[in-house]
Amino acid sequence: MQRWKDRVALVTGASVGIGAAIAAELVRCARDVDKIQKLAAECQSSAFAGVLVPFRCDLTNEEEILSMFAAIKAEHKGVDVCINNAGLAHPQSLLSGKTSSWKNMMDVNVLALSICTHEAYQSMKERNVDDGHIIHVNSLCGHRLIKFADLQFYTATKYAVTALTEALKQELRGEKSHIRATCISPGLVETKFFSRFYCNDAQKSAAVHTNCKAVEAVDVANAVIYVLGAPPHVQIGDVLIQHVEETL
Repeated sequence: MQRWKDRVALVTGASVGIGAAIAAELVRCARDVDKIQKLAAECQSSAFAGVLVPFRCDLTNEEEILSMFAAIKAEHKGVDVCINNAGLAHPQSLLSGKTSSWKNMMDVNVLALSICTHEAYQSMKERNVDDGHIIHVNSLCGHRLIKFADLQFYTATKYAVTALTEALKQELRGEKSHIRATCISPGLVETKFFSRFYCNDAQKSAAVHTNCKAVEAVDVANAVIYVLGAPPHVQIGDVLIQHVEETL
């Protein structure tokens, strides 16, 4: 990890859950700026080696994404690592779901990820950064279809992330670039994902965690650290993560 010292990493969706854990781990070795500022203060008080800089951005708004990258360029020269972690889900099936919810999932999980990937690559290319890394935080849902109607449109967006990661690797090879691309795909993680999914219906959220074993957000963050710590000549294409007792 020493080669990443004084480099710039962008983590989307860093206010809570997996994103917050990733940001903290990166500092140590979104839209909700207040939470990120609190995390930044905690990191500073712990005397971690890195610095966490919060930035408010609505990932459903392309102009705000472009403004974010422009600000990073102005203040920090550019991005060396881009971790596309932000994602959301609504319990909307194909037969009874709402178009607005489907569109919101596509906007954040697929389009925002693609725009951030494009802008991160351009940032690296214009500075001749040939050892950067783009990481997509995906899901096991991006590799297998679960018999759970409420999650199936969300699953479709995660299948898209799997395809986009493979496409990115192919395009980077075509450009003879040494920038690496990785997909990290956890199963159930102990976060507020299902609490938000079910609009704070504690009973439904608890049922999911009762029926499935979950890993911790820091487990996913540690996978990110592992991937970034691999030698520059090693490409880790996909990391699947699930609880040792989970058979999903």
